[in-house]
Amino acid sequence: MNSYPVSPPHHPGAVMQRRRHLILGLTIAATASLALAGCASGGGGNQEPGAGGDEFDLVEAGTLTVCSDVPYPPFEVEDTSAESGYSGFDIDLLDAIAKKLDLSLKVEDVNFDALQSGTILVAGQCDIGASAMTITEERKANIDFSDPYYDSLQSLLVRTDSGIESIDDLDGKNVGVQQGTTGESYATENAPGAQLVQYPSDGELWPAMQAGQIDAILQDQPVNLEHEKADSAYKIVEEYETDESYGFAFAKDEKDALLEAVNGALAELKDSGEYQTIYDEYFTAK
Repeated sequence: MNSYPVSPPHHPGAVMQRRRHLILGLTIAATASLALAGCASGGGGNQEPGAGGDEFDLVEAGTLTVCSDVPYPPFEVEDTSAESGYSGFDIDLLDAIAKKLDLSLKVEDVNFDALQSGTILVAGQCDIGASAMTITEERKANIDFSDPYYDSLQSLLVRTDSGIESIDDLDGKNVGVQQGTTGESYATENAPGAQLVQYPSDGELWPAMQAGQIDAILQDQPVNLEHEKADSAYKIVEEYETDESYGFAFAKDEKDALLEAVNGALAELKDSGEYQTIYDEYFTAK
């Protein structure tokens, strides 16, 4: 004859204990479900970021973080009316690109020399560099560049009463340049008799010029043009064809998907005419 296990007696205390365990288990499960739902919806009342960007390995999810040396009008300027706190041709163009990629825009003000060397990009402080940066072979050794988005010249800005008419008149003169720029390289090669004075950005160059600390500024033509427009005591006396094009910068070999997406968005903006609209806001037709 087979023997079967005998069920334990139904003791009232045991039944109550099992009910308590069941209720506790259901409560924990419900709490866990609510927590997961909170995570899925973002929770915490934080501002909802852009919905895209998962494939780009961004510094901040849903956000295109841009490093730029500010001020450098008309490309980068502080602007409290803008959502990012900054505007200018570079910033407005990148804002349009970010929208194409379903991302919000965030701007970090950084030192240009550290940006153009690739140091800040490799450190992961930002996803992209946008600071009127000329594409050069030297920089391409440390940086990946987008397709060109702006063609530029170099120029020489002086006081109208300075007597300086060309780069040949700079011997013995203090000439302001921005450190690490193509303007500095051009001055070094073409004005050997000048005393070059390095500044970290145009934010220091222009006040130094106004204070009489330097006799001339050699830098990108659009920036000097802004100063010429702002103060009739200064004029551009020469422009130099240097075949320069600006590009957006990326950490070397680290942002291929983002680089491809930015190039695609830039092409779309040019095809649609939106690029030209942004361009016309900052530059007069020649």
